[in-house]
Amino acid sequence: MKADTPTLSLITDLEKRYIDIRNHSVTICKPLEIEDYVVQPIIDVSPPKWHLGHTTWFFETFVLQPNFPGYIVFDSQYNFVFNSYYETVGARVIRTDRGNLSRPSVADVYRYRTYVDQQIHIFFQSDFITESIASLLELGLHHEQQHQELLLTDIKYILGHNPLFPVYVKDTVTDQADHKALEMIKIPEGVYEIGFKGAGFCFDNELGRHQVYLHDFEICNRLVTNGEYLQFMESGGYDDFRHWHAEGWDWVKQTQAKAPLYWHFIDEKWMQYTLQGLQELNLNEAVCHVNFFEASAYAAWKGMRLPTEAEWEVASDKFNWGNRWEWTGSAYLPYPGFKKEAGAVGEYNGKFMVNQMVLRGASVATPKGHSRNTYRNFFQAKLQWQFTGIRLAQ
Repeated sequence: MKADTPTLSLITDLEKRYIDIRNHSVTICKPLEIEDYVVQPIIDVSPPKWHLGHTTWFFETFVLQPNFPGYIVFDSQYNFVFNSYYETVGARVIRTDRGNLSRPSVADVYRYRTYVDQQIHIFFQSDFITESIASLLELGLHHEQQHQELLLTDIKYILGHNPLFPVYVKDTVTDQADHKALEMIKIPEGVYEIGFKGAGFCFDNELGRHQVYLHDFEICNRLVTNGEYLQFMESGGYDDFRHWHAEGWDWVKQTQAKAPLYWHFIDEKWMQYTLQGLQELNLNEAVCHVNFFEASAYAAWKGMRLPTEAEWEVASDKFNWGNRWEWTGSAYLPYPGFKKEAGAVGEYNGKFMVNQMVLRGASVATPKGHSRNTYRNFFQAKLQWQFTGIRLAQ
């Protein structure tokens, strides 16, 4: 056995997880009609068919082609179709055109998945897997889990902008109403460490554990609820520029925003589109699908602010998290000592460290085993379509 060959138990566990995670992507798409697979209402939403093809392309392009001698590519055109943003790998369909891909068909994409999964199974039985390749497979699995969350997010947007408000499934991810009294958790000033440490997987943007100095602060024990956010709306929050960043106020005026995404005022009551269909707004659930501008404006209206990502991580063991991705007041920037990996893998996170805000935690759409308190999610300030919420600090 080669010195860098993973143990048999590690390979066995990795293959089991590969099968489970790959099957889960298919399970997410089972309730869809064929027509749902190809819709792209806005640039930020990718068709479900594309997600299924792209995650398969990742394993074919980065694992099988360079590491499995004799591997035959399923279709040479798929690199152009399913490459997302990897300049290293070559030309690709621009993001806005993903919804124009009537071909390859949904059936073709599923055949592609089956073919690559079969080849990966053979690869697992071979002598070609090294520890570095095992790490690459691990990255591919977490990449697929990221797209599983995006699948649910994008499916909700596709169906939620259908005027019939169709039900995705009746028993999918559900929110838990939070009846806790609002309390502020006090964190004393001091020098703390943040960033990933220990064994197990993390993304490269979590590495570089380092010290931060924090002034004493307070952070809320729970998320802002729909009922609390409704008070902001009813007080004229969307009509008062004083609560908003300049860019946020521009966004309000340009979009005529008056409420979070998926809220509809029908027959004198607020309704909300959910994956279970259109339902009356539950005032006790955590507000969802607000962008950074809205989260910041609400915090300003309350005379408070959003926590920084360092504050959030330091305090995270003192409150429950995982129901919403939580906006922070921190720009997405590299940790001290951050270095991009060579090649295409180096394009995974580092190239996006500009004009994005950090979100922390996880959401009801996050797959099991894909969250940790050092996870650094990031999105542009104007985006609402992710499962985002608000936790206050002061």
